[in-house]
Amino acid sequence: MSILGVGFDLVNVTQFAEQMEKIGTTMVRDSFTAGERRHASTKSAEPARHYAARWAAKEAVLKAWASSRFARPPQIGDNPYPLIEVVNDAWGRPSIKLHGMAAEFLPTVKIHLSLTHDGDMAAAVAILED
Repeated sequence: MSILGVGFDLVNVTQFAEQMEKIGTTMVRDSFTAGERRHASTKSAEPARHYAARWAAKEAVLKAWASSRFARPPQIGDNPYPLIEVVNDAWGRPSIKLHGMAAEFLPTVKIHLSLTHDGDMAAAVAILED
């Protein structure tokens, strides 16, 4: 067992919600899978908190991935966000499911994930383990 990379991200929920609501801006909304959109919309009356935490998770995974590739090309692609999906088990514990190119580049990597939100902030930590 060895740690390949660690990533952390912090998101302001209000600012993130405003970004999602901008007319003509679909990049943020399109960065979430159908399952993530379903989870955020049914989890509470404040879906922006759940979207923000998931965005932080995607960013944390990308940062951990980038740190694991130090001094080598990132091999991430143009829009990696839909390739990184936050899923929950039956008890609500979050985990990462990789798709497409992300799954190909990290086939044996275990990703540890922790999400939190408090007040107007959401955060995530991701640790890549080989």
